[in-house]
Amino acid sequence: MAEHFSILRKPLILGNKTFSDVTNDVAFPLEKKPTTAWWITFGAALAMFILGVVAVTYQIETGIGTWGLNNTVGWAFDITNFVFWIGIGHAGTLISAILFLFDQKWRTSVNRSAEAMTIFAVICAGIFPIIHMGRPWLAFWVIPYPNYRGPLWVNFRSPLVWDMFAIATYFTISLVFWYVGLIPDLATLRDRAKAKIKKFLYGFFSLGWNGSNRTWSRYETVYLLLAGLATPLVVSVHTIVSWDFATSVIPGWHTTIFPPYFVAGAVFSGFAMVLTLMLIVRKVLHFEEYITLHHIESMCKIIIATGGMVGLAYVTEFFIALYSGNEYERFTFVNRALGPYGWAYWIMVSCNVLIPQLLWWKKIRTNVALVFIIVIFINIGMWFERFVIITTSLTRDYIPASWASYIPTSVEIATLIGSFGLFFTLFLLFARFLPMIAIGEVKAVLSYGKNSLGDKR
Repeated sequence: MAEHFSILRKPLILGNKTFSDVTNDVAFPLEKKPTTAWWITFGAALAMFILGVVAVTYQIETGIGTWGLNNTVGWAFDITNFVFWIGIGHAGTLISAILFLFDQKWRTSVNRSAEAMTIFAVICAGIFPIIHMGRPWLAFWVIPYPNYRGPLWVNFRSPLVWDMFAIATYFTISLVFWYVGLIPDLATLRDRAKAKIKKFLYGFFSLGWNGSNRTWSRYETVYLLLAGLATPLVVSVHTIVSWDFATSVIPGWHTTIFPPYFVAGAVFSGFAMVLTLMLIVRKVLHFEEYITLHHIESMCKIIIATGGMVGLAYVTEFFIALYSGNEYERFTFVNRALGPYGWAYWIMVSCNVLIPQLLWWKKIRTNVALVFIIVIFINIGMWFERFVIITTSLTRDYIPASWASYIPTSVEIATLIGSFGLFFTLFLLFARFLPMIAIGEVKAVLSYGKNSLGDKR
């Protein structure tokens, strides 16, 4: 009896896939030897990472003076990169947790890679505050634990301490959430593995998964609980990061709009990075029937919504600065747009507000090449957003005599390149050894969009 497709709902997975087809398609890239293209890409990412390691080692041995910081600009490239990477990590948790709770079934083809991206981005983000301490071997001092340092204790009123708690919690929950979702697929790879070492490792990490009804029932309960725990973190983590700035008295920073502004921007940049990676994966691994134009369109629509929030925040900042009557606030925002770093501001506006408007057109949303170009611009624009917020407010202080410009040094640029190298190295290793698509979850949506009555002829 042939199956008919519903007129109202398009199937999420194309090609009339069977359960065995899904398993074979997703597991096949893991079972064959890595291609020459993979080795070349991995080598380039590893070289970038090594460059970053060399730069950080030199900086630690020499001191923070290797950076372009001065008496006026105490935060710059390092905190820009920290906020950028934390933002990148938000899309994974949103796709995995929030969309799961809202029963958005299209998430099943992209959630696994988005979760992995979250973990790798948070690892990259955590490096920068530790480096900025100047003495990273004393980074454990931010952890409140019984010690012998006398009255020296962490300041629980400091947003930097909140950062430590929020990011550590976010990383832990995201890692556990990602790993729990992997367990059924690890068991599948265990049963398919021929090499003894692979069979042992997949078997060890699949925790004795047997696929029984009881096992699936408990798995779904745990997954739902983790989704509930992870959901508040999407809002709380970047809200706390925004308080690093909003609790200060520096013009352009002390504003109540920062928490929702930062959260919307984080989701905006995170989805742009997810699309950047998934469009490459879709092409290279021939996952066009799993990551369809419907998935790409859905993510583009979220980018339009969050991009609109970011654009509204830009306008609101200027309006409040004008309406407040505070001459320092007015000067700060005029300086952002027309001052020495005005070029960075207009790159930010062009990439984050103007270019994403193209996604309103369906023909553009369904053009993979154009979407890829647009999300690359968004990634660039969101990095510049953090740079503009941090740097332009610091270069022009209350006292004109203390004004100073900031130019990043080669050490800072090499550190940024190294963070991208670390991110792509980890992602390529993930793509080589673990399934990039959730096999079990995709199987659950194979019948989505099909007429359950079938063909009665």
